[in-house]
Parts: sequence; structure tokens; C-alpha cells
Amino acid sequence: MPDVRRLSVLLMTNTLEVGGSERQFVTLVESLSRDHFDVHPACLRRIGGLTARMGDIPEFRPGGRLLGIQSQRAQLEMVRAMRRDGIAVAHAFDFYTNILLIPAARLAGVPVIGSHRQLGDLLTGAKFKAQYWAFRFCDRVVCNSRAAAASLRAAGLPEQKLVIIPNGLAEQAFAACSPAIPRKGGTVRLGMLARMNNPVKNHPAFLKAAAKLSQTFPGAEFLLVGDGPLRPELSQMAAELGIKEKVIFAGERHDIPAMLASLDVSVLISSSESLSNVILESMAAGVPVVATDVGGNPELVKHGETGLLVPMGNEEKLVEALARLVRDPDLRSHYAARSKDFARAHFHIDEVCRQFEQLYVTLAKGRQ
Repeated sequence: MPDVRRLSVLLMTNTLEVGGSERQFVTLVESLSRDHFDVHPACLRRIGGLTARMGDIPEFRPGGRLLGIQSQRAQLEMVRAMRRDGIAVAHAFDFYTNILLIPAARLAGVPVIGSHRQLGDLLTGAKFKAQYWAFRFCDRVVCNSRAAAASLRAAGLPEQKLVIIPNGLAEQAFAACSPAIPRKGGTVRLGMLARMNNPVKNHPAFLKAAAKLSQTFPGAEFLLVGDGPLRPELSQMAAELGIKEKVIFAGERHDIPAMLASLDVSVLISSSESLSNVILESMAAGVPVVATDVGGNPELVKHGETGLLVPMGNEEKLVEALARLVRDPDLRSHYAARSKDFARAHFHIDEVCRQFEQLYVTLAKGRQ
């Protein structure tokens, strides 16, 4: 029987891959108050580097087609699980769980929250429309940035459905940490933390900028953290640019604070971002950030105050911003201190949990 003294909440993600949304899912699951909430994490496919951290959580495999027979069976299993566990509020965390969990929760009579953790421009037109109609049938949609909320508002989603709650940082993200890759005297290390599975992360632009910087700053070194199908061509590109010996391909890592402690500058030059975990984690670790001026990035990086923003696709401005930080250690220290204070004040998981917990309680009371 469910514990009636606590509110039972179901949180569901697609997979447990080491991505931004997945890490936010895990952080929230681990941080919600167990005194007030009976937390039920679940996923559609129990695969990925975060599986060990989450353990043997339930999975509801939809098969190969979102509208296929297996997907319908998975949804009926969700309905049965919500009724069995006395779920008071269900929370879908990404596109696939929005599509599957929202109608299942409606069928179970459970208030349900959808999530919009991107701008929507990376979805096909059909996927955006499908998710939009799923959102029409949920109680609230949590957007992790003002930019993400604006995209749904522009599409016509009612304002009263939208709630902006940012990504959260666990206390460990702010702690001092030994570098995973020892520092070298006289070396300034710039790095990107991003999976190598999507051109949107723009790794080639980073490598081209690295090649230009190397000509002026022979002591510069470059670190790429992440893995994926694009890695072989990126490795080949580094060799063709003549910087193979200066670029470290670290692969997929789970010790993100230790990797950030290995950097002097963190670079995020994606063409689309809602609220970047990498930027937040870099700020919390005291690593100055250079980012593209897209999506929710300006909500995190205040140009000239907590870091530097560059126009998307402007290689000259990117090299200029990176060079400015390479040559000025005092400026790096200034941005590092300011951004760390900003991250702690606005994105600590305690504050983010408070907002989610308040939302869960509000919806559960509304149901009653």
C-alpha cells in the first residue's frame, strides 16, 4: 500500500543516457524531500551511463513506434502502475515521455506535468505538433528557460499552462575538486563538454578556433569531453588542422566536476540551447564560459559580467573571445567568481526542488 502520509509522485524519463535532461532527472529524483514525497522514478528504456546510479527502476518499453501496439501496452502498464502506487502527480521529463505518459496519466485520472527542455527547433514539424497537442492535455508544462516558454507561447499554448523552473545544481557542483587531467605549467586549457552525436553542438567550429588560437598561443591546449558517432571525423579534423597533439579526446566521463577542474575556459557554442547544464556546471565550478548568444544562454551568461557571448556562426568573434580569456588570467578569475555566485543564488537544487515540490502539491490539491 502507498504511504498516505507522503505525496506519491511519478517522474519518468526516456533513457538514462549521460545527457543534460537525463542528469537533471536524476538530480531531481535524488533531491526531492523524502519526508513529504514518495518518489517513483521510471523510464522507457533502462539504458545508459546513469543506470548504475539509478538502480533497477521500472521501465515501460514502447517498442519501435510511438503509436504502435507495444506503445499502447506500455501506456496501459503505466496506468496500472499509477493506480497501484497511488500516484498523486505524474511528471514527464522529455519528448517521448510527454507523448506517452501524458495520455496515460489522463486515463488514470492523475494530474500530469509535461516538460519542454529545448526550444523546439530541433524537432521535426510533426514531432513539434505531436508534443504540442500532448501539452494541450496536461495540467502544466515546465520550461527550463524563458526562451523555451516563449517558443510554446508563440505556438499558441495557453499562458496558464506554462511554468518556468530552471535546471538545478546539487551542492557537490560547487565543491572544490581535483582535476581529472593534471594541469601543466604555462598551459591554458580550453574545453567543450558535449556528446558527439549531434551537429548542433558545433564541435568543428571549436576545432577551427583552436587551430587559429594555437598559432598565437602555443601554450594553449584543448579538451573534448564526450563521445558519440561523430568522434572519428572530429579526430580526423583535428589531425587535418595540425592540432592533433594539442587536442585531448577524453571520451564519455561521469566525473564532470573533475573534468571542469581540468579547464581554464569552458566553451559552449551550440546552435540551439534552452538552459545548458554545461554552462551551469561550469559556473558552479568557477570556470569562465564562452557561449553562443542563442536560446537561454543569455539567461545564464551575462556578457562582460559572468562570461562572454558570441554570435552564432561568427568564427572571428569566437576566436577573439577565447583569445581575450587566454591572455588575461585576472579576467578569468573575475568571471569565475561572479558566475559562481550567480549560479549558487539562482540555480541551487534546494531552490529548484522547492519550486517543483510546490507545483506537485498545488496540482495534487487541485485534484482532491
